[in-house]
Amino acid sequence: MSIDATDRKILAATQAGLPLVAAPYAEVAGWLGLDEAEVISRLDAMLSRGVIRRIAVAPNHYALGVVANGMSVWDVDDTHAETLGAQVGALDFVSHCYLRPRALPDWPYNLFAMLHGTDRNAVETHRTAVRDLLGDACRSDDILYSSRILKKTGMRLSEGA
Repeated sequence: MSIDATDRKILAATQAGLPLVAAPYAEVAGWLGLDEAEVISRLDAMLSRGVIRRIAVAPNHYALGVVANGMSVWDVDDTHAETLGAQVGALDFVSHCYLRPRALPDWPYNLFAMLHGTDRNAVETHRTAVRDLLGDACRSDDILYSSRILKKTGMRLSEGA
């Protein structure tokens, strides 16, 4: 999967987010000497090819009062993990949900889900809801609470990349 120089310029111009103006694609186009339709078309093509995953608003959940966050890990029967993982990922209090290989014997967990709430009690309530959803397919779980924000950005292109 490759991109040309124009795609790379569009990615570099938008990697920190779209400008907060009435016509953000036109603004980006103006920065790069392109027209708005070309910027939109190229972004759409990169989405279709999987070069970029999505264009979305990423609210600051701390500013919204959602200040308790816990990465929950679950030991889920492999025959049900993909289906149940999709259901967990669709919950409104889950922002990240993915499957990972186990690292036995020390790490039995294969499903990871970041749970968010207004306080730890709310996150524990959400954890119970996930446990109930997983039912007998879940053998064990644990959670690690966030204590501070270390990174809140996506990947950044370097000059040589």
